Amino acid sequence: MATIEVLPEVAAVHWRPRVDADRLRLMGRVWTLTMVAHVVPFLGAATLLMAVEPLALPVALICVAHAWIIPELYAQRGANVLRPRRRARRTPEPEQRSVGLLGDLVGHEARELHSRTGLVLEPGRLGVWLVGEAGAVLLRGRRAYCYCVKVDPRQAAAAELPSGDRIAHLLLALRSDEQGFATVANLAFAGAHWRLRRRMRKEMRPALKAARSTPGEPVSGVRRNIRGRLEGMSTSTPSSGASLGRRALALIVLLIAAWVLFKVVIGVVTAVATVVVVVLAICAVIWAIRVL
Repeated sequence: MATIEVLPEVAAVHWRPRVDADRLRLMGRVWTLTMVAHVVPFLGAATLLMAVEPLALPVALICVAHAWIIPELYAQRGANVLRPRRRARRTPEPEQRSVGLLGDLVGHEARELHSRTGLVLEPGRLGVWLVGEAGAVLLRGRRAYCYCVKVDPRQAAAAELPSGDRIAHLLLALRSDEQGFATVANLAFAGAHWRLRRRMRKEMRPALKAARSTPGEPVSGVRRNIRGRLEGMSTSTPSSGASLGRRALALIVLLIAAWVLFKVVIGVVTAVATVVVVVLAICAVIWAIRVL
């Protein structure tokens, strides 16, 4: 019986369920519900304000702006996993050498796509992957799952790796254990691919288009048997409890800030409306006295 290779880093995140098709579907639905929970209250508040008091139009517009901005911020977070990393120094020779070595791992079409977009297209069992320097995006159906892989701060040399070497590290790990890669890496965004496309750099968008037209089947051949791991990369937070705690705290802060902003804007609009009504009343009294 053939043994299934598992990334060593999976043991460090033992509390996470191993990602498969069902798990991806569940995570996608959770992200959709999260977006609904963010957007619907703001749209509902805007509708209620206009129904109760049309003078509250500025506040209603602010609520609508919040409903639009929040999903865009999440999509930007997802697009950042494909953004090239900044380095203290970038020399051309190591970059060219790393790109050449990366070219040995992929086919001609993938090399040509990388030269134009900086991303490597890799079909897999879970879907089609786009691999960048800081992470990878999985395209499955109408959704895009954006996974972030950070540099381990304890290994300073990994931060200065050329772009080709960083992509090769992730690519080999992905080929070695696709489900393990999706389990270990941090999910930064899961949503519609069109929303992700708007936040991607213009030169990277052809890679997304090519990935959408590529069937998500494993690539046959000896090159998929190359072993890899996420060496020098920090792929997870210290604990799931800390991550959930930070998200809960962020949600509480967001709700408090939205409530305070709502009260402040309501007060400002009420004050302005009161001044306008008083001025109009005075003008009406003056006009009526003159007429009489």
